[in-house]
Amino acid sequence: MQWKKLGKLIHTKKNTLLCATLAGMMLLSSGFTMSGLPKNMQRVSVHVDGETITDMTVQTRPNDIFEKLGVQLGEKDTYEVFHNEDERHTEISVHRAVPVSISFWDDTQQVLTSGRTVADVMAEYGYNPHEIDVTPSMDTPITADLHIQLTENELAAEQRRAREREADRVSRGIPRYHAAYTMHASAYLPSDGGGSGITATGMVARRGVVAVDPNVIPLGSRLFIPGYGEAIAADTGGAIVGNTIDLCMESYDEAIQFGRRSVEVYVLE
Repeated sequence: MQWKKLGKLIHTKKNTLLCATLAGMMLLSSGFTMSGLPKNMQRVSVHVDGETITDMTVQTRPNDIFEKLGVQLGEKDTYEVFHNEDERHTEISVHRAVPVSISFWDDTQQVLTSGRTVADVMAEYGYNPHEIDVTPSMDTPITADLHIQLTENELAAEQRRAREREADRVSRGIPRYHAAYTMHASAYLPSDGGGSGITATGMVARRGVVAVDPNVIPLGSRLFIPGYGEAIAADTGGAIVGNTIDLCMESYDEAIQFGRRSVEVYVLE
C-alpha cells in the first residue's frame, strides 16, 4: 500500500510540474513575463517644464507617450528621444518654444523657436549665415524675448548690387557688358575734320562710329550708349581725352540737337 501511495504522489507532482511549465510557456508565448507584465513593457521618463514624469508603458511612439502622461506640445515645441535598450528605459526631453524677435532692414518680426542657439534660429527661419552679420553671435544661447539684429554683409551687398545692375541692364535693353563709364559726349559729322570721312582705323565715318581715347577704351571695342545705340570705337581726336567721346551723327540738325551731354558708355562683352 505504501508503494501505491508513493507512486500516486510522484505522479501528482509530475502533473503539477508539467502544468506549471505549460502555463509558463503560454505566458511567454502570449507576450507576458513570469511576473505577469508584458515583455515589451518599458520605463519612460519625460523631462518637461523643469520636472521629470516617469511611468511604465508599452507605448513606443512619443506622441502616444505624451498623450498617456498628459503632456501637451505646442506647434513649435520639439523633443529629443534617448533609448537605453539594456535597461529598457526611454528618456524624452521636451524643448518648449520661446518668443524672440528678429530685425532685418527696417522690419522686425516676432517668432517662436525651440532652437538652442542663435544659429539654430537663423537656420529655422531661412537666413543664410554667409550673407548676414548677426548680433548677438551665432553661438549665443536662446532665451525668452531675445532680440536678434541682422545686417547684410559686404559680400552679400555687392552681390545684391550686381543683381540690381543686371536687372537694370535687362530692363533698359542693354546687351551684356564688362565695363561701364560715364562720359562727356559731343557729336560730329562724317565731313568734319579733314573732310575725307575716313576714321583713324580706316573705317568710313557713319552713324555708329565713335571717337574715343584709346587709353580709356581700346579701338575696335563694341559699345552701347543709351539713346544712341550700339557703336564701335574706331576713331580718335585731339580733343577726345580721358572720359570723353564723340558720336557720329547722320545730319547737322541731329548733331546740333544732341549738343553736349553726359552719357553712359557700356563696353560690350
